Amino acid sequence: MTSRKKFWEMKQVADNKSEADVYIYGEIVSYKWDDEDTTASSFLKDLKELGDVNLINLHVNSPGGNVFEGIAISNMIKTHKAYVVAYVDALAASISSVIVAGADKVIMYENSMQMIHNPWSGKVGNAKEFRKMADNLDAIAESSVITYLNKAGEKLTEEKIKQIMDEETWLSAKEALNFGLCDEIYESNQIAASISDELFEKYQHVPENLKQEEKNDEYQIKEERKQIAERAKASAIFYENYIGGM
Repeated sequence: MTSRKKFWEMKQVADNKSEADVYIYGEIVSYKWDDEDTTASSFLKDLKELGDVNLINLHVNSPGGNVFEGIAISNMIKTHKAYVVAYVDALAASISSVIVAGADKVIMYENSMQMIHNPWSGKVGNAKEFRKMADNLDAIAESSVITYLNKAGEKLTEEKIKQIMDEETWLSAKEALNFGLCDEIYESNQIAASISDELFEKYQHVPENLKQEEKNDEYQIKEERKQIAERAKASAIFYENYIGGM
């Protein structure tokens, strides 16, 4: 099975204290329920603890999450004194693509993707509240537009990025490179995309290959758990029959 990174990790490179590796391998949330969650405050805390680093390798494999938390993280990256290289290890979807756009350099693998769309809300209310929410969502979207355009430069127009967002666009590495949202492409990576069935249902145009990778990954996990259970059962029988139990 492919080795799995922790959802959230930030550490200095062992042989180079001026360089750090940062991993965002899960959803961006507004409240940190456990150590694996990524919030703006937890990101800032861990970033400060890294100390005086000159290079940050930011590895992202995330389905996105809370817009404001993601924008805050993106701004932290953009204003940090260190040179930040963002690696899209498999998927940078939704607000995690905005985080990536805040880096000085973006590297994607041939088989990695970015997904860009407009922010949405599950708000419940009356017509007046929905109209206000629509205005708020438009304003929130503008902050993402600015980040994408700052990264892309002349390769991307405001009209085009808004079209990309309207259509919930899943960009391949080559497409992201053409739009200026990626600076370099590496050979294919073996890391599977980190996206849940619940989020698959929310997104409208999820590529079939990502769905298949998720199914294969889940099948592999189930098979491994089954094997572990069978070994445990066999060990229990051994102890019971030959050693007298535990």
